[in-house]
Amino acid sequence: MVARLMRLLRPPGASMVAGIGDDCAAIRGPKRGHLLLLKTDCVVEGRHFAQQDPARAVGWKAACRAVSDIAACGGRPGTALVTCVLRAGQSGRWLDELYRGIEKAGRKFGFHVAGGELARTDGASVVSVAMVGQVDAREFVPRSGGRAGDVLFVTGVLGRSLESGWHLKFCPRLDEARWLAGRFRVRAMMDLSDGLASDLPRMARASGTGFAIDPRLVPRRRGATVGRALGDGEDFELLFAIDPREAGRLESSWPRRFPTTRLTRIGVLAERGRCEGLGSAKGFDHFAR
Repeated sequence: MVARLMRLLRPPGASMVAGIGDDCAAIRGPKRGHLLLLKTDCVVEGRHFAQQDPARAVGWKAACRAVSDIAACGGRPGTALVTCVLRAGQSGRWLDELYRGIEKAGRKFGFHVAGGELARTDGASVVSVAMVGQVDAREFVPRSGGRAGDVLFVTGVLGRSLESGWHLKFCPRLDEARWLAGRFRVRAMMDLSDGLASDLPRMARASGTGFAIDPRLVPRRRGATVGRALGDGEDFELLFAIDPREAGRLESSWPRRFPTTRLTRIGVLAERGRCEGLGSAKGFDHFAR
């Protein structure tokens, strides 16, 4: 569907460094050596959150989804616009709590809400957050820079995000991503929102490579099967590919810098056409019935 839409759009201008298909759009800004990162994301009632979920947690999640994508590019968030489409029956108190969750995320991750839009619907409610961030051009990490032989890592644990409540309280790996981008040759990175089984092939396609992972190495949340860890989605952890010459140095220095965040080597990017380790696992599909 994304490829279909791209055919309807004009080619981007010379100022665009990364566009459709990456975690964020990246454009050259007025400050030399820096890129502006542009991201929009949404949460839909009944799909990304339940009607009974606390509004403050929904606000946190809506904001942190955008922060997570900016983190995956090596950047830091700056300014947000929030669009709320409310269903009948949602009160001003619900909206207050939603914005308290957004503001909590803003204080923690350093962005401000500059405005937005309010509307009403007869259907499910939707909260959309558009965010602008920035990154040093030398530290920008796209999805598309991976090479065959690069080592694949993931942070945290995967699977059962919905049942465990992780999807409403996750903390974007902003510090981890900025540390990685500033100190290592990270060639490709993305956040795991649709599940490793969907997101790893996307990274490989963007990089013009294949992949080979050992599914037994994939870090799992307690109670998650390998299939759930590969396919559930809503994990918001980092998946990244690093120069193999730096993998050992990363593994030795990570525990000292992030002692409470797990880091796991799961495999490598491989030559184009090689796709090993996912089996029949499928990630999250926004348009599945």
